[in-house]
Amino acid sequence: MAQETPAEIGVARQMLADRSAMERELDVPKLVARVTAPDPVRDRVVARAKELMDTELLAMGDDITRHPELGFHETYAVKILTDYLAKHGFTIARPVAGLDTAFVARYDSPGNTASVTAKPPVIGVLLEYDALPSAAGPFHGDQHSTQGPISMAVAVAMAEYLASSHLPGSIVGYGTPAEETMPVVKTILFKAGVFDGLDMMVRSHSAITTGRAAPGFGTCCMNIDGVHYIYTGAPSHQLTPWAGRNALEAVIHLFENIDSMRSTIRPEARIQGVITEGGKAPNVVPDRAVANFYIRYPDDVYLTQLRTMIDNAAKAAALSTGTKLKIQEDGSDRDGISVATLDEVAFAYEKKYGGTNIQPVGKPSGWEETGIVSSAIPGAEFQVQTSTAPNHTYEMLKDATGDLGHHGFVVDAEAMTALVYDYATKPKFRAVVAKEFKAIQQEFADYESALPGAYPLPVVPDPEVKPSQQ
Repeated sequence: MAQETPAEIGVARQMLADRSAMERELDVPKLVARVTAPDPVRDRVVARAKELMDTELLAMGDDITRHPELGFHETYAVKILTDYLAKHGFTIARPVAGLDTAFVARYDSPGNTASVTAKPPVIGVLLEYDALPSAAGPFHGDQHSTQGPISMAVAVAMAEYLASSHLPGSIVGYGTPAEETMPVVKTILFKAGVFDGLDMMVRSHSAITTGRAAPGFGTCCMNIDGVHYIYTGAPSHQLTPWAGRNALEAVIHLFENIDSMRSTIRPEARIQGVITEGGKAPNVVPDRAVANFYIRYPDDVYLTQLRTMIDNAAKAAALSTGTKLKIQEDGSDRDGISVATLDEVAFAYEKKYGGTNIQPVGKPSGWEETGIVSSAIPGAEFQVQTSTAPNHTYEMLKDATGDLGHHGFVVDAEAMTALVYDYATKPKFRAVVAKEFKAIQQEFADYESALPGAYPLPVVPDPEVKPSQQ
């Protein structure tokens, strides 16, 4: 289902058939039954995560909810989260990759000794904490405020278990700011090597249903290019506008140019822009104007063609208005990878611990929106119902501190802890996850290599000058 267009479906058909054969070979239902079989030790570790949520961390999430901070400014939340992790034996590194509100919190088991023959598993938990902007000010309408506390319940419960059992392994918390804005922080951290050595990642996110992704490659929100189109002109009095050059008119022409091209853009595309700067006074010709765009398409091959079209529309607007243009890259999201061997085990635990509004399997998507990390490192995103309202709404904000939100947050923490326990303690399970992930990585590479053939560019000839026109 991540292949949303006829072109994509045609290219992916054989790969999807091959994946179906692989999933049958893996026998995921049997794997889930074996991995999730009763385990009293796992029950105790999960109970510890629930205890932390009930006694400390739900209240912490509510506190962060009441103190919302926009991306890259989450100082209040980061201090609370890092202080708590440090108190529980985690070593804190901050700032990370030059980002003041990013951090890494690491716990290495005493069992990580030289006598360990196999590489101890390194398991990550993702913490997010930025709020959304609105006319009324920042608000946690996506419930990021409790994503950090949920992950900390998992991390602390597992760190305590590794310490008491002397099993090898490491638990690493990744504090990632500004999930709702660009530049994409997870991509910055990935390229800086922050995730190097990580074997698996878990993450939670607010949702109106309880579900999981199908295995494969795709994304929740299409592939995205974030771009700022920055125009400069020359100021003058509006009574003599010919003495200046109007940057705002250039931005307006950009929007008009895009609208004029709609018939030649594939219908699955989404092109979304806002004007963030447009002048300072109505009697002065604006000498600077900026438009911020998200350019989206289901795959990054046609998105590349689409991006060229939009950039050309921006250049044409500058030429027609006598202004100058700078195109500033603001980040990108791309397809990620989801694996059944993790997502189906996670889903079994979400149901076991009381997830509500259970839904069928969704489309393939990585465990984080940017795609680039989840296409390189296997992981699972836990989506248990925490609201009856859509994401990014004041109604979802209200549910963040209510009974439904609290129930879903606790289920997230329990289910995530159970999966992390299984991954940390079952080498055979880790091997199957790695096998499936590697196979889908290869499938994804083959798909992207074949996809350009599905989007041939039309041949546009040079104009012919006829004798009567000379």
